[in-house]
Amino acid sequence: MLLFVIGSTATKVILLILSLSILVVLHELGHFIPAKLFGTRVHKFYLFFDFLFPFPNIGNFSLFKKKIGDTEYGIGWFPFGGYVQIAGMADETQDAETLKNTAPESWEFRSKKPWQRMIIMIGGVTVNMLLAMVIFTGLFWGYGEQYLPMKNAVNGVMVVDSLGYEMGLQQGDKIISVNHQPLERFEEFQRQVILTQATSIEIERNGTPMELPLKAGILTKMIQLKKNIVILPRIPAVVAQVQPSSGASKSGMEIGDKITAVNGIETPYYDQVKEKINENKGKVIKVNVQRNGTTSELQGAVSPEGMFGFGITSYATLLETKRVDYSLFQAVPAGIERAFSTLTNYFKSLKMLFTSKEVKVKDSLGGFISIGKMFPDTFDWEAFWILTATISVILAFMNILPIPMLDGGYVVFLLYEIIRGKPVSDKVQQYAQSVGMMIILALLLFANGMDIIRAIFH
Repeated sequence: MLLFVIGSTATKVILLILSLSILVVLHELGHFIPAKLFGTRVHKFYLFFDFLFPFPNIGNFSLFKKKIGDTEYGIGWFPFGGYVQIAGMADETQDAETLKNTAPESWEFRSKKPWQRMIIMIGGVTVNMLLAMVIFTGLFWGYGEQYLPMKNAVNGVMVVDSLGYEMGLQQGDKIISVNHQPLERFEEFQRQVILTQATSIEIERNGTPMELPLKAGILTKMIQLKKNIVILPRIPAVVAQVQPSSGASKSGMEIGDKITAVNGIETPYYDQVKEKINENKGKVIKVNVQRNGTTSELQGAVSPEGMFGFGITSYATLLETKRVDYSLFQAVPAGIERAFSTLTNYFKSLKMLFTSKEVKVKDSLGGFISIGKMFPDTFDWEAFWILTATISVILAFMNILPIPMLDGGYVVFLLYEIIRGKPVSDKVQQYAQSVGMMIILALLLFANGMDIIRAIFH
């Protein structure tokens, strides 16, 4: 095994750029291939923009470009997407007014039949959805599914974020249901709270069933967490890693040790161990561990930051998880279903912006920083491909929205032309193009601006 160790932020940036590059290139191929099949010339095929988007005449610069046939292939300097410049099509590089002053050529987009133009325009989102299906299929086939049935979280939950306490949860609570809907999978807890706009959580505490009402504001904070975790299954502290030169290492702690007490106080669970260590910052502590059936007492120093220098075994190893393996023929329908369920859940999330008084746009939208934070801080390729497939679905949904300058805006114009038998007037297209560009630019500035504000003030 070859292990690369680099900064976690750098890893996230690398994975973000790699994921977006794959998605942009394949999305644009979805437009490029049918355009070429219908005899339409494509002037440019670019990963990233070779200008300051959305201003096609500012900052014209390419990191790489090569002309092959009628098409210039390149990599731009402005990493906010990419594009194909199709001859005779009003887009971010050429407006309808410019095209109006030139006669249509047979090899131009505007000279093609409406149904051909429709196929060219929906090619990008079609590829995005197909890509998600292929990735999810590959993940099911290659990795299968492993999850923890909620009933197998026998020690209850470990609250790992202050929001968990705000929800009323305590260490060791056993979750029964969310909004009176039973949960099969532990990992579905946060998503279920959001999608059901939950008003209560039903738990068992010390053997007694209880209902925890969720106060106003909880849902908004849950959405703001993005992929951060509120709870984990409660597990004992079984050592899986010991950091060199740490207090744990100098004490003689070994992989496989089970920590049972700190300074003479019993700590059967990791959250209790962590709490006791944190109470003794900068001090020497005594730690009882079980090793090979015997109990030993170790002694070491806690760092001033409250670190003893060990990692623990994951709950997937200590608790009874369920694994589902898929043959290729089983993985295909499962992959297709996952792609469409991801699309449905994303639609439900957006719908909440308009139906829930608690969910705010400023808390829900995010730009590249928010997307980047979702990626793992190690080269975890399973997590990478899950995120890439998910983002591919989101890109398909966003691009098919009926906003001029997006694929969905063109589709609306084409549907009008097919139904009415004549195209939308140049004047209307020009106006719609300008409005669409302002909407897109405003959304980009707002989403990425909110990322910057959150980074500064949170």
